[in-house]
Amino acid sequence: MRSIRPLLAVSGAVAALVLTASGCGPSEDKPAESAASSGSATGGGSAGIPADLAGKLKDHGVDPEKWKAGGWKNWDKDTWLSKASDFVNPVIEGLWKPERMTSATSPTKTLAAGDTTGGTTGDQGVTDPAPRPVKAQEEKTPYHENAAPVGKVFFDSPEGSMVCSATVVKDPRNPGKSNLVWTAGHCVHAGAEGGWYRNITFVPAYNDLGKSEAELRSAQPQEIAPYGTYWADWISTSGEWISDGGPTGGDGAAYDYAVMHVKPENGGTSLEETVGAALDVDFELPEAANVQGMGAWGYPQAPPYDGQLMHKCVDKPGRLSVAPGTPAMWRIGCTMTAGSSGGGWFAQQPNGKLVLVSNTSIGPVTSGWLAGPRLGKGAEQIYTTMSEKYGSR
Repeated sequence: MRSIRPLLAVSGAVAALVLTASGCGPSEDKPAESAASSGSATGGGSAGIPADLAGKLKDHGVDPEKWKAGGWKNWDKDTWLSKASDFVNPVIEGLWKPERMTSATSPTKTLAAGDTTGGTTGDQGVTDPAPRPVKAQEEKTPYHENAAPVGKVFFDSPEGSMVCSATVVKDPRNPGKSNLVWTAGHCVHAGAEGGWYRNITFVPAYNDLGKSEAELRSAQPQEIAPYGTYWADWISTSGEWISDGGPTGGDGAAYDYAVMHVKPENGGTSLEETVGAALDVDFELPEAANVQGMGAWGYPQAPPYDGQLMHKCVDKPGRLSVAPGTPAMWRIGCTMTAGSSGGGWFAQQPNGKLVLVSNTSIGPVTSGWLAGPRLGKGAEQIYTTMSEKYGSR
């Protein structure tokens, strides 16, 4: 397994909020879990969908034969599965071709700009002054040698093919063989006004060599997805996001996180074994005043970025409260834009070990800073349950 290099070195009025990809996540006391049966789209069942998934689709009035043939493009509210237990994500082999990946956009382009009053609705007593913008830096290539195990999440929404960022995390009950991926809740579910996104796939170390958008048009598939594609077969996100999430985060922003269990599209070893690294998650980070540096990694998509290159920002975190009665979020200066949503935030423990402590959730319309949820007991419960119930599958 490769080692993770030391990545953090601290770099030297609240605007309208937008999700840096699409929505929010779990609460401290209302975790919502979803589960979909595993199985390749080529093995049994209607239209090549496994029998258990086909049955689940039928239970919701969805024709499985039409699903694989493109029925997943039907976003009618009556058939859009939204409850935690409704999640299904059958593999459709070859769907995420390189050209489809490179043309995917960030959901923010379709979202409302949010509050334009220049303020948030939370308790301003726990909101620190807005940080100075920190210019996002391009990560060194190849990414698999210089960065934490970050990648891109691709999914389909009513607005088309979309992107987020995500991180490979360790599975406590399956050491060295994790298939768990950490991202934002709004990268997997549309919140109160919608349901689960579809065809959710993770590509670790996307564009590992940092090729330009023009170069990627003629690149080989292995240059775009060096470790292949991994489909989510189980996802857990929060009850707050499912019930209260909105285009600008809403009351669920402070709980905007999700854990995915994935499997390789074409079979093979576990994600951690293939990629060679996974990060621990720290659910007991001290107050912001005691954290000297926190770094955010991701693939910003909205201008001036094009989503093809991994970027990072490192800053001393402050606090941001966005809704009454919810925990203050972490906030750092950063110019990354939409598409970086779900990307991991990392900190170094006293022993120098790099751990995941948050993920990108929201930012101002004009960019300049990012905010991510504090990970507490609710997030830990979701993570632990995913490991216990689905990690070994």
